[in-house]
Amino acid sequence: MAELKTQRTRASVSAFLAGIPDPEQRKDAKALAALIRKVTGETPAMWGRSIVGYGEMTYTGSNGRTVDWFPVGLAPRKAALTLYLMGGLRVHANLLKGLGRHKVGGGCLYLARLADVDRAVLARLITASYALNTQETPRATRKRPKSRKRAV
Repeated sequence: MAELKTQRTRASVSAFLAGIPDPEQRKDAKALAALIRKVTGETPAMWGRSIVGYGEMTYTGSNGRTVDWFPVGLAPRKAALTLYLMGGLRVHANLLKGLGRHKVGGGCLYLARLADVDRAVLARLITASYALNTQETPRATRKRPKSRKRAV
């Protein structure tokens, strides 16, 4: 079986965000990154060259393939800021109605500009999606850092 191309790396998230060429998109990406970190409580990490992931989980797809992935991710693409919300969009259609200007495709939310959306609604959507994706279910289990010890 082929290995997933997008893997967690040790690259610098802050250097990646600082290197976004368009100043408005850079400002929006940094603000969105801060919002996601605040909402999830997770430290961001680079996944591949262009995705900032928050948290880590093991995901089993409908085909039975198991991969390490992130519950919430951000990729500042040329056309839009892309949020990876891992299936948290259909379930939260009511939040999307009040979000503002956006597009949806699969588990991705596309924002042309952060100013076009209600940040409070966006924060609730990220919170709800993160909670859904970090529940330990047969499809997704959260990977806990090895340094943390759970109370018995």
